[in-house]
Amino acid sequence: MTGLPTDVHPVPRRAPAPPAALDLLAQAERGLGEAAALKDPGESYVAAHLAALRAAAAVLAVRGRPEPTARGRRRIRSVWEVLPEIAPELAEWSLLFGASAERRARIDAGIRGVATRGDADDLCRAAGFFLRLIEDMLLRQPVLRADGRLGDRGDK
Repeated sequence: MTGLPTDVHPVPRRAPAPPAALDLLAQAERGLGEAAALKDPGESYVAAHLAALRAAAAVLAVRGRPEPTARGRRRIRSVWEVLPEIAPELAEWSLLFGASAERRARIDAGIRGVATRGDADDLCRAAGFFLRLIEDMLLRQPVLRADGRLGDRGDK
Protein backbone atom coordinates (compact mmCIF):
# COMPACT_ATOMS: atom_id res chain seq x y z
CA MET A 1 0.00 0.00 0.00
CA THR A 2 1.37 3.40 -0.92
CA GLY A 3 0.47 6.83 0.42
CA LEU A 4 -1.93 7.69 3.20
CA PRO A 5 -4.92 5.46 3.90
CA THR A 6 -8.18 6.86 2.65
CA ASP A 7 -11.73 6.21 3.71
CA VAL A 8 -13.52 4.72 0.73
CA HIS A 9 -16.92 4.94 2.36
CA PRO A 10 -19.09 7.99 1.70
CA VAL A 11 -19.53 10.44 4.56
CA PRO A 12 -23.19 10.49 5.60
CA ARG A 13 -24.66 13.97 5.93
CA ARG A 14 -27.89 15.20 7.38
CA ALA A 15 -30.45 15.91 4.70
CA PRO A 16 -30.57 19.59 3.77
CA ALA A 17 -33.49 21.69 4.95
CA PRO A 18 -36.63 21.06 2.89
CA PRO A 19 -37.50 23.54 0.12
CA ALA A 20 -40.40 24.99 2.14
CA ALA A 21 -38.02 25.90 4.97
CA LEU A 22 -35.48 27.41 2.58
CA ASP A 23 -38.25 29.49 0.98
CA LEU A 24 -39.38 30.74 4.39
CA LEU A 25 -35.80 31.72 5.26
CA ALA A 26 -35.47 33.60 1.97
CA GLN A 27 -38.77 35.41 2.63
CA ALA A 28 -37.56 36.30 6.13
CA GLU A 29 -34.34 37.72 4.69
CA ARG A 30 -36.28 39.84 2.18
CA GLY A 31 -38.63 40.97 4.96
CA LEU A 32 -35.70 42.16 7.04
CA GLY A 33 -34.40 44.17 4.11
CA GLU A 34 -37.83 45.69 3.66
CA ALA A 35 -38.11 46.48 7.39
CA ALA A 36 -34.79 48.33 7.30
CA ALA A 37 -35.85 50.39 4.28
CA LEU A 38 -39.30 51.43 5.52
CA LYS A 39 -39.57 54.98 6.83
CA ASP A 40 -42.70 54.48 8.95
CA PRO A 41 -41.72 52.89 12.29
CA GLY A 42 -44.99 50.97 12.52
CA GLU A 43 -44.57 49.43 9.09
CA SER A 44 -40.94 48.63 9.87
CA TYR A 45 -41.98 46.97 13.14
CA VAL A 46 -44.57 44.82 11.36
CA ALA A 47 -42.11 43.79 8.63
CA ALA A 48 -39.47 42.82 11.22
CA HIS A 49 -42.02 40.80 13.20
CA LEU A 50 -43.15 39.00 10.05
CA ALA A 51 -39.52 38.20 9.20
CA ALA A 52 -39.08 36.60 12.63
CA LEU A 53 -42.38 34.75 12.19
CA ARG A 54 -41.19 33.30 8.88
CA ALA A 55 -37.87 32.22 10.41
CA ALA A 56 -39.76 30.46 13.22
CA ALA A 57 -42.05 28.83 10.65
CA ALA A 58 -38.95 27.45 8.92
CA VAL A 59 -38.00 25.68 12.16
CA LEU A 60 -41.50 24.22 12.37
CA ALA A 61 -41.26 23.10 8.74
CA VAL A 62 -38.10 21.15 9.57
CA ARG A 63 -38.78 19.90 13.09
CA GLY A 64 -42.55 20.13 13.55
CA ARG A 65 -44.84 17.15 13.79
CA PRO A 66 -48.63 17.12 13.61
CA GLU A 67 -50.50 16.89 16.90
CA PRO A 68 -51.06 13.19 17.62
CA THR A 69 -54.60 13.58 18.96
CA ALA A 70 -57.74 15.23 17.63
CA ARG A 71 -57.98 17.21 20.87
CA GLY A 72 -54.51 18.66 20.29
CA ARG A 73 -55.40 19.66 16.74
CA ARG A 74 -58.65 21.35 17.73
CA ARG A 75 -57.07 24.52 19.08
CA ILE A 76 -55.14 26.87 16.80
CA ARG A 77 -51.91 27.97 18.46
CA SER A 78 -49.43 30.69 17.66
CA VAL A 79 -46.04 29.74 16.28
CA TRP A 80 -44.62 31.40 19.40
CA GLU A 81 -46.53 28.89 21.57
CA VAL A 82 -45.45 25.87 19.52
CA LEU A 83 -41.80 26.82 18.92
CA PRO A 84 -40.56 26.16 22.50
CA GLU A 85 -42.03 22.64 22.33
CA ILE A 86 -40.31 21.89 19.02
CA ALA A 87 -37.07 23.77 19.71
CA PRO A 88 -36.65 24.41 23.47
CA GLU A 89 -33.41 26.29 22.80
CA LEU A 90 -35.53 29.04 21.21
CA ALA A 91 -37.93 29.51 24.15
CA GLU A 92 -36.62 32.96 25.06
CA TRP A 93 -36.97 34.12 21.47
CA SER A 94 -40.57 32.88 21.52
CA LEU A 95 -41.25 35.03 24.56
CA LEU A 96 -39.72 38.10 22.92
CA PHE A 97 -41.56 37.76 19.63
CA GLY A 98 -44.75 36.54 21.29
CA ALA A 99 -44.79 39.76 23.32
CA SER A 100 -44.17 41.84 20.20
CA ALA A 101 -47.12 40.17 18.44
CA GLU A 102 -49.63 42.18 20.47
CA ARG A 103 -48.02 45.46 19.40
CA ARG A 104 -47.91 44.24 15.81
CA ALA A 105 -51.65 43.46 15.96
CA ARG A 106 -52.36 46.99 17.20
CA ILE A 107 -50.33 48.42 14.33
CA ASP A 108 -52.15 46.14 11.87
CA ALA A 109 -55.43 47.45 13.28
CA GLY A 110 -54.41 50.95 12.22
CA ILE A 111 -53.52 52.39 15.61
CA ARG A 112 -50.85 55.04 15.04
CA GLY A 113 -47.90 55.75 17.32
CA VAL A 114 -47.74 52.23 18.76
CA ALA A 115 -44.07 51.77 17.82
CA THR A 116 -41.31 54.34 17.83
CA ARG A 117 -38.33 54.31 15.48
CA GLY A 118 -36.26 52.89 18.35
CA ASP A 119 -38.79 50.08 18.90
CA ALA A 120 -38.72 49.23 15.20
CA ASP A 121 -34.92 49.31 15.05
CA ASP A 122 -34.65 47.10 18.14
CA LEU A 123 -37.07 44.56 16.69
CA CYS A 124 -35.23 44.62 13.34
CA ARG A 125 -31.95 43.84 15.11
CA ALA A 126 -33.55 41.08 17.17
CA ALA A 127 -35.22 39.56 14.10
CA GLY A 128 -31.91 39.69 12.21
CA PHE A 129 -30.07 37.93 15.01
CA PHE A 130 -32.89 35.36 15.30
CA LEU A 131 -32.79 34.70 11.55
CA ARG A 132 -29.01 34.13 11.62
CA LEU A 133 -29.46 31.74 14.53
CA ILE A 134 -32.15 29.80 12.65
CA GLU A 135 -30.05 29.69 9.48
CA ASP A 136 -27.15 28.30 11.47
CA MET A 137 -29.44 25.69 13.04
CA LEU A 138 -31.05 24.57 9.82
CA LEU A 139 -28.43 25.04 7.13
CA ARG A 140 -25.28 23.91 8.87
CA GLN A 141 -24.71 20.28 7.99
CA PRO A 142 -22.30 18.47 10.28
CA VAL A 143 -20.33 15.58 8.86
CA LEU A 144 -20.37 12.16 10.49
CA ARG A 145 -16.71 11.17 10.81
CA ALA A 146 -15.40 7.66 10.28
CA ASP A 147 -15.28 7.15 14.07
CA GLY A 148 -19.03 7.88 14.29
CA ARG A 149 -18.69 11.29 15.96
CA LEU A 150 -19.89 14.55 14.48
CA GLY A 151 -17.12 16.67 13.06
CA ASP A 152 -16.61 19.94 11.28
CA ARG A 153 -17.52 20.21 7.62
CA GLY A 154 -14.01 21.42 6.92
CA ASP A 155 -15.22 24.41 4.91
CA LYS A 156 -13.77 27.20 6.99
